[in-house]
Amino acid sequence: MKRVLGAVTAAAFLGCAASREAAQPTPPPPTPEAAKVEAAPQAPKLQVPVEYYKLDNGLRVVLSRDTTVPKAVVGVYYNIGFRIEPRNRTGFAHLFEHMMFQGSTNLGKMELARLIQKNGGMFNGSTRFDFTNYFEIVPSNTLETMLWAEADRMRGLEVTEENLKNQQGVVANEVKVNVLNRPYGGFPWLDLPQVANTNWYNAHNFYGDLKDLEAATLEDVRAFFKTYYAPSNAALVVVGDFEPEQVKGWVQQYFGPLPKAPVPQLPDISEPRQEKEKRHDKKDARITRPAFAAGYHMPAVGTPEFYAMALIDEILLQGSDSALYQQLVQKKGIAGELSGGVNELGNQWNYNGPMLWTVYLFHDTVISPETIAGEIDGVVAKLVEKPVDAETLARARVKARSRLYAHVEGMLGFGRADLLASSALFFDDPARINRLEDELMKVTPEVIQRTAREYLRPTNRTVLTVSASPQTLLAD
Repeated sequence: MKRVLGAVTAAAFLGCAASREAAQPTPPPPTPEAAKVEAAPQAPKLQVPVEYYKLDNGLRVVLSRDTTVPKAVVGVYYNIGFRIEPRNRTGFAHLFEHMMFQGSTNLGKMELARLIQKNGGMFNGSTRFDFTNYFEIVPSNTLETMLWAEADRMRGLEVTEENLKNQQGVVANEVKVNVLNRPYGGFPWLDLPQVANTNWYNAHNFYGDLKDLEAATLEDVRAFFKTYYAPSNAALVVVGDFEPEQVKGWVQQYFGPLPKAPVPQLPDISEPRQEKEKRHDKKDARITRPAFAAGYHMPAVGTPEFYAMALIDEILLQGSDSALYQQLVQKKGIAGELSGGVNELGNQWNYNGPMLWTVYLFHDTVISPETIAGEIDGVVAKLVEKPVDAETLARARVKARSRLYAHVEGMLGFGRADLLASSALFFDDPARINRLEDELMKVTPEVIQRTAREYLRPTNRTVLTVSASPQTLLAD
């Protein structure tokens, strides 16, 4: 479930001064006063082509043309994720992701996968906090076929008792392999939200309790499909080398006839302000070193503080120049590396609801959680005590822009499709992708200071530790 990012250097975002024409006489050197007001060159900005419209049945359609390479990305995003799945059906959103590959109206079990691979493409699907997505990356000459195939499984899923039982077993085994029987299984992406949040929708076991997975019936699956997998609850995105008018015709031909359905009412997923630090220790007999994670509730999406946290993340955590890395790794030797950030199952830009900013590490047994928390507080205090200096802010902006650009360009165009589809689905605004950079540039030192004071306070923090059994520690 890790995101894949392309490599983009900070130098790619540095503007260059305009050259003077050789025929012009050399002007006199500027006076000191003129030099002070001379405008700095502007760095180039992200400009993603976006064409957005809706079908009569409610399907959101986003087209973004890029003729650099003869390939295309098709993504279908449904507004159903981990945290809005029904009560007593934990893990159902993830189970249904598997069910969507079990056959549709005109394609048998796994025939879609074979169709994509036979045409030289790749595909995948995933379940995240706020959406479930399916995508294909294919040669552009097969684009029409992919649109037909995605419309076919949106039209009707082949749901049988045999397919359900088979996928219940697959998902249950995945839980056992990835969580129950693995050292540090579920740390921290699965464990921390359950401890930090109070609203059931944000705090339940997203992967699914085995008893809930086993209890799912064929009627449950059919009702889930009818409720959440309708055009009115979905966004279709096409990125790549195509003729827009031709693609519009295909979209209308294959998706247009699908019936309109009521948009499902989403549950209240809001979280109250945390007023007291939370602590939880998880015992794991399989580990040999303790683990530490701290999660801080994030500002609401789209607020100035939300964008400030993107820069704070760069200042404190991302890269070897970050303040926490310098303090915990370089200076104190508490850990060999640090991990974390905003949205462990995606990125800062593709979710819609409560979220945690997380920092986690693995450390020696002689280091206490209190020591680690104290070191974090010491680093954060510097952001709270006074506004960041100009050099630190400039470096954070370059890093944040680089990270954004890397995501947009990542995985053969899928990163662009991801941001376009999620922004259309959540905000009815895929062009938001072209404003993210400006919002980052608007963040001032004062906003960073204010954000750190409110959101990085210890009383807004949940500390999750993983400790080994005495027998394991003795063996170590």
